[in-house]
Amino acid sequence: MRDLLLLLYSEENIMNLEQDLTTGNITKQLIRFGIPLFLANLLQSFYSIMDMLVVGNVVGSTGLAAISNASMISFIINSICTGVAIGGTVLAARCKGAGDRVGQRETIGTLFSLSAAAAVLVTLTGLAGYPTVFRLLGVPEAAMKDACDYMFIICCGTICVFGYNAVCAVMRGMGDSRSPLYFVLVATVVNIILDILLVGVWGMGTKGAACATVFSQGVSFAVSVVHLRRQDFVFDFRRRSFAVKWDRLVSILSVGLPSAVQMVVVNLSYLLITGMFNAHGMEVAAAVGIGLKVNTFAGMPCWAVGQAVTAMTGQNMGAGKTGRVRETVRTGLALNLAVTLCAVLAVQVSAVRLISLFAPSDQAVAQYGVLYLRICCCANSLVYAAMYTYDSFATGVGAACVAMVNSLLDSVVVRLAFSWLLGSLMGLGFTGICLGQALSPLLPALAGVWYFRRGRWEKKMGEAKEGQGKNRQQI
Repeated sequence: MRDLLLLLYSEENIMNLEQDLTTGNITKQLIRFGIPLFLANLLQSFYSIMDMLVVGNVVGSTGLAAISNASMISFIINSICTGVAIGGTVLAARCKGAGDRVGQRETIGTLFSLSAAAAVLVTLTGLAGYPTVFRLLGVPEAAMKDACDYMFIICCGTICVFGYNAVCAVMRGMGDSRSPLYFVLVATVVNIILDILLVGVWGMGTKGAACATVFSQGVSFAVSVVHLRRQDFVFDFRRRSFAVKWDRLVSILSVGLPSAVQMVVVNLSYLLITGMFNAHGMEVAAAVGIGLKVNTFAGMPCWAVGQAVTAMTGQNMGAGKTGRVRETVRTGLALNLAVTLCAVLAVQVSAVRLISLFAPSDQAVAQYGVLYLRICCCANSLVYAAMYTYDSFATGVGAACVAMVNSLLDSVVVRLAFSWLLGSLMGLGFTGICLGQALSPLLPALAGVWYFRRGRWEKKMGEAKEGQGKNRQQI
C-alpha cells in the first residue's frame, strides 16, 4: 500500500494531473476538466444531503427546519470562502498559462495566508451573530435549539473549509481537477459513516450531523495538504513561503472580493426569503429546506462546467489567446444548457420520490416540497445555466465585478422584490415566493450576454500580457 501511495503521488504523476488548457479540442478539454469537478461538487453536497436525510428520518420535521435555517448561514460562510478561493484560481491559472512558476508559488503562499486570516474573522463573526440571525429569521421555536447547536459546531470548523478550498483553488488553476475529487471522496465516506453513527445510533440529533460534517471537512483539508506538500517543486511549505506578496494579494482580492460579495449577496437573499417561508409554518420551512437541497444537487453539473470555463478562460488569458476564450464560452454555454436540461427533467420526473426520501411520513412537507421543485427547478434553470456560464467567463477574464453586479440583479432587484411582491403584496403566499425565485436569473443572463458580445473584456488581455512580460523579467 505504501509503495502504491508513493507511486500515485510521485512528481511525474502529479505533473500529469495538471492540464494545459491553452491547447487541444475545447469541448474535450471542458468535459475532461469538468467531470471531476462535477463529481467533487456532487460528493461535497452529500455532506448536507446526508445530514438532512438522516436527521429527517430520525429527528423529523423539527430537525429538518433547524438544518434548513442553519444551512443558510453555512452557505454565506462558504460563499466568502469560495469567493476568496476563486481569486486564487484565476491568478494561478494566469501564471500557469504564462509559464510563471515564481508567480505560482507566490500565489499559493499569499492565498493560504489570506484564507487563514479570513477563516478566523468569519469564525468569530459567525459565533457572535448566528443566534441573532435566527431570531430575526423567525426560526420556529421548536427548532431553535437544534439550529443553534448545529450552527455552533459548523462555525468552529470554518478553518477546515477555508483551508481545503484554498488548496483546491490552486489545483484547479494549475489545471488539476482530479485531485479535489479524490480528497472529497474520502471525506464523503467518512461523513456518511459518522452521520449514521452519531445521529442514528448514538442519538446526537443535529449536533451529531454537524460533528460529522466538520470532521469530514477536516479530513478533506488534511488529505489536500498532504497532497500539496508532496509538490515541493511548486510549494515547499517553509515559513518564508507563506509571506504575503502585496501584488499577488491585490490580484487575488480584485477577483476574490467581488466574487465573495456576489455569492454572499445571493445567499443573503436566500436567507431573507427563508424568513418569508418561515412565516408560513414548520412544514413549509422543512419543505423548502429539502427542495433547496434537491435544487442545489441538480445545479452541480452546471457549476462544474462554469468552474471549468473559469479555469480555461484564465489560462488562455494568460497565454493571450482571445479566440480560444470566445470559443470556450460558446462551447461552455452549449454544454451547460444540455446538462442542465437533463438535470431538470430528472428532478421533474422524480420530484415526489425525492421529497419522500427526506420526509416519508409527513404529507404536508411532501406537498410543499414537490410544489417548490415544480416551480423553482423548471425552465428557469436553463436561464440560470446561461447566467452562470457568462458569470464564470467574466470571473475568468478578471472582471468579477460584472458577476457581482449580476448577482445584485438576480438577488435583490428580481428575487427579493418579486418574492415580496407576489408572495405578500399580491397574496399568492408560498407559490408567489417560489415564482419570485424562478424569475431571478433572467436579467443577469441578459447582462452577461451583453458583456460578452460587447468585447471590452479583451482590453484585459493586454494587461495580462504586460504582467506576463514583467514576470518573465523577474524569472
